[in-house]
This record gives sequence, structure tokens and C-alpha cells, in this order.
Amino acid sequence: MENKELPPALADAVTSFGRYLEGERARSVHTVRAYLSDVGSLLEHAAQEGVGELSGIELGTIRRWLGSQSEAGVSRSTLARRSATARSFMAWALREELIESDPALRLRAPKKEGSLPGVLQQQQLVRVLTDLGLAAKDGAPMALRDRAMVELLYATGIRVGELAGLDIDDLDPDRRTLRVVGKGNKERTVPYGLPAALAVDDWLRRGRGKLVTSGSGPALFLGVRGGRVDQRQVRSVVRGLFEALGDTAATGPHALRHSAATHLLDGGADLRAVQEILGHSSLATTQIYTHVSVDRLRQSYQQAHPRA
Repeated sequence: MENKELPPALADAVTSFGRYLEGERARSVHTVRAYLSDVGSLLEHAAQEGVGELSGIELGTIRRWLGSQSEAGVSRSTLARRSATARSFMAWALREELIESDPALRLRAPKKEGSLPGVLQQQQLVRVLTDLGLAAKDGAPMALRDRAMVELLYATGIRVGELAGLDIDDLDPDRRTLRVVGKGNKERTVPYGLPAALAVDDWLRRGRGKLVTSGSGPALFLGVRGGRVDQRQVRSVVRGLFEALGDTAATGPHALRHSAATHLLDGGADLRAVQEILGHSSLATTQIYTHVSVDRLRQSYQQAHPRA
């Protein structure tokens, strides 16, 4: 992130905070980018108010920044995230002795909306996966890869970044599990089912070898030029599938994660088991999927019960 418009002291603070997130906190590139975007926005606002040093940032500065975001139509969930970023940044600045007191201590974050994540119905996913299976029958490498990626995303509920980071050795075909390195470099083992196992095996036997190059390394999934597949490519594949489906508002791979979690709970899986599979640090994060299931139950009841 460039900070050409910021006073030097503020620009330096953004750079140092980024190094802290990458080094000491071991945050992913995507997470660091999001943090620095929020911090940069806050400091640009502060600079517009005439602040040139971190010590010039007050509680009112942060509140006015969030207020301007709200007036611009930013959602409450985004405001809550940006509030959390501001608190983290100012707490870091205090520890680094860049400020003498933390102005964000009394900052209250807006509550997030109670919106539920987009979830595909099981029959919709059957249609998607059936179409992928038919497309892969002729053995075209990209069709084999796309089928394996989507089967694995739905089977495991892993994040798109976790999928892109998988190596061949992360798979244990005999136990049908895979080793995933998630947020904060935390490692977990996730099971997957027979359809995903067959799709991945098909990709490894008939597809990967046709794309592999000297630079492919151990990457499980490859792009058309033989390098490790990146997250944008995965998102593009999934987005195209959902658009072709036509009857869903789902737009990307995270919908497969939401769907896997919801369908597990609908099928009777233990909440803590689902937490472990998804790699959530807090059970509260996993509990939103119970709300999805209850919401579906309520809809079915209202549609079917004569005295609903």
C-alpha cells in the first residue's frame, strides 16, 4: 500500500504496522491488505483534519471517520470491522510508544447486521456437481481441475485461500483427510468424502500431468500455465458455475463453505466438530449456521403447517 498523500509520520506508521501484522502476527497477505486499507482510510481522514502525527488522533477523530463512512452507505458489518481495525492499530501504536494514550479504548463498535450467509440448497449443489462431472468426462485438464476444486471446497468447507495453498502431500488418500494451514498459520486436519476423493484422484491421474511444468512444485491445483492456481481463478470458476445455475444469489467460493457448514448441521453434526472442520477460533462464529438451519426450519413450518 502506498501512502503518498499522508504526512511522513503517518505513512511510516502504516508501513510499520504492516510489518508487524506480517511478521509477529503472521497474518495472510489478504488480511494485511484489508487492515492497511482501513488504517490508511482512517489516517487520510485524520490528515484532512490537519493531523500530522499519531499523537494528534483523538477519539473524536475516529468517530468522525466512522460517521463519514456510515453517511457514505457503508454497512454496519464493515463499520464494525473498521472499528476493530482502528482499535488494533491504536493499541499497537501505544505498545510501540508512538502515542502516550490510546484514544480508541472508549470506542464502541456498531453492531453487525444479523444477516445470514448465502447458502445453496442441496439439490442446487447436486446440479452444479453433476454438470462438472459431465464436463470432466472427456478428460480436459481444466474441467478435471474445476470439478476436483469444487468437490473439495464443498466436501471440506475450507476457505478459497486454503484450497489454493494445498500441496499434493497435504492429502492423505487412505484416510480421506487433508492437512490445511488456516488463519494465523494454524494447522488442522479435515475429512472429505468419496465423491471428492474420486474427483481429486481423477485430476491427479488424468489432468495435472498435462499442465505440470518445472515451476509447478508440489501445488495440488495448477493454473493453465502450470503455476499454482490463485484465488482469483478459483473465484472465477465458482462464480461462472453459480451464474449458470441461475436460481441463486450466491456468487463465490465462500457460499460453498457456508453450504457445507449448514448441511453438516442439518444432518446432525456436532457444533464443535463443525467448528474444528471450518477452523473457527470461536464457537460463536460457527453458531451462525445454526441460525441458518433454524431459519430454514421455520420457513418449512410456516409453509406446511395449517396453523402456522
